[in-house]
Amino acid sequence: MKRLAFIALVLSSGCATVPPTNVHQPMTARPAPRLDTMAGNGAIFRASNSRPLFEDRRARYVGDTITVNITESTSASMKSNDQLDKSNTSTSSINALAGASAKSLLGLNFNAGSTNSFNGKGNAANNNAFTGSMTVTVIDVMPNGNLLVSGEKQVAIGHEQEYVRISGVVDPNYVDAFNNVASSRIADARIEYKSAGQISDGEAMGWLARFFLSVMPF
Repeated sequence: MKRLAFIALVLSSGCATVPPTNVHQPMTARPAPRLDTMAGNGAIFRASNSRPLFEDRRARYVGDTITVNITESTSASMKSNDQLDKSNTSTSSINALAGASAKSLLGLNFNAGSTNSFNGKGNAANNNAFTGSMTVTVIDVMPNGNLLVSGEKQVAIGHEQEYVRISGVVDPNYVDAFNNVASSRIADARIEYKSAGQISDGEAMGWLARFFLSVMPF
């Protein structure tokens, strides 16, 4: 029995685990049933399955979908240059001293000098680009009409799992007639791209190495 448990533990350690996420939960939501006030009247018209004739098809209810066009691009740079110079010079001489022969002190001089110089430079740059599109689900409707959306896309390539997740608050006024919205129009946006598998595991530092790295004083 212990042998079987050990084998199961070894096999489970080799399986890819789902990476943690910071997006709003849940990832999706089913639409709430709409009550049919005219049920059982034998008519073709059903209030639960109808929308006003002149109403567009923009997402506005829990369970509706919105396509997010991801166009994230960030660029930041910093450059600093510091320079400091300091110089000191002192000169003194003794020609005569009471009680001592002038010949013994003749030519006695004292010279001192010091020079300090500091020059420091620093450069930092960061560029990120993330483009694509995916469809998310409305998981909540706020009192002011804004939509809280969240969604996930999973792509399996060989032994590697790719996860693209998006969540945030969308103003319905920014959603076009085809239910598309740009990621720059999403408030409190949380966009992430993570992977799980052999490649991502190989890039991670082992727990024992992290332990020694955290306790070493130098």
